[in-house]
Amino acid sequence: MVSARHLFTSESVTEGHPDKMADQISDAILDAILMDDPEAHVACETYLTTGMALIGGEITTSTYVDVQKVARKKIQEIGYTNSRMGFDYKSVAVLNTIHEQSGDIARGVEKIRLEDQGAGDQGMMFGYACRETESLMPLPIVLAHGLTKQLATARKNKEISWLRPDGKSQATVDYSNGKPTEITSVVIAAQHSDEVSHNEIKEEIIAKVIQKVIPERYLTDETEYFVNETGRFVIGGPHGDTGLTGRKIIVDTYGGVGSHGGGCFSGKDPSKVDRSGSYAARWAAKNVVAAGLADECEIQIAYAIGVAKPLCINLDTKRSNKIPELDILDLIKKHFDFRPGMIIDRLKLKRPIYAKTAAYGHFGRDDPDFTWEKTDVAQILREEAGL
Repeated sequence: MVSARHLFTSESVTEGHPDKMADQISDAILDAILMDDPEAHVACETYLTTGMALIGGEITTSTYVDVQKVARKKIQEIGYTNSRMGFDYKSVAVLNTIHEQSGDIARGVEKIRLEDQGAGDQGMMFGYACRETESLMPLPIVLAHGLTKQLATARKNKEISWLRPDGKSQATVDYSNGKPTEITSVVIAAQHSDEVSHNEIKEEIIAKVIQKVIPERYLTDETEYFVNETGRFVIGGPHGDTGLTGRKIIVDTYGGVGSHGGGCFSGKDPSKVDRSGSYAARWAAKNVVAAGLADECEIQIAYAIGVAKPLCINLDTKRSNKIPELDILDLIKKHFDFRPGMIIDRLKLKRPIYAKTAAYGHFGRDDPDFTWEKTDVAQILREEAGL
């Protein structure tokens, strides 16, 4: 049961946060491989620290990719272009320790028929959707992503000249009877140049970031703003903290709402069900909510390595269902094929589309390449449910 009143907080990080940089580099390498070899098997990890990017993992492919060139280009795009920031795409040492995927793992996904392709690993994946926003995502994570994206936009268009690439946000939403009513607090940590004062930072962030992102109806006289509360954030990026692929899995998904199977997405080709299974679960959950079968929907899928058929498909509508949950589950099983090969085919996942998923969330994005965000089955579900 949802309490009459409760608070919920989600966080996001900018594309210049070291962990998100690692995700983007791993996915940029994945994209570069898929460009020429859609059948490649990729599990790419990136570790970042002062002056160094270490790239490793297991990759089997028929193409060649200049890993150093891809990594440097992504770091440049993110905005680390000057050694005064403590990290610079031109001078960073890029170390490549990639080796071939284990044949014991590869044999489980190399089946002749698409429908027989097994899962690349065991595990459970979750997908979620709700009616809080137009994108059918929870409001706290939508606002948190909006804040970090606006930090990057204000930096890149020089609206805020002293901003640097690293940063974080939090948005705390007040709910009444399950409905968002107001924002009680906003937290921003923004990397900045050395010459700007804390008062100037706070004033500009509130005016040019927070008030541009959060709808006025959610802000009140009691809303609290916490901006760079330590008073100084000059040292940032990989020079201030190490970065590692897969450390921001809650930022990547639903901001802490619902469940998470534990596997990250970035750097993995779609034969890895951590990625493709999670995308398919979101696709199904979003269509259920868009169809009006429930106001909230969470779907779990579980797999065994080398086995195509999911071990379980579970549904939880948090008592918001309009028809019996068993009937909704039957419709899901009828219209969504969760075998890995069929997911990959239906959602067209062998394309080089992944670098842009690696910052500001994998879900709730209005982009035609994000095929798992389509509500193309909603009308069928609605009609068959008799709604």
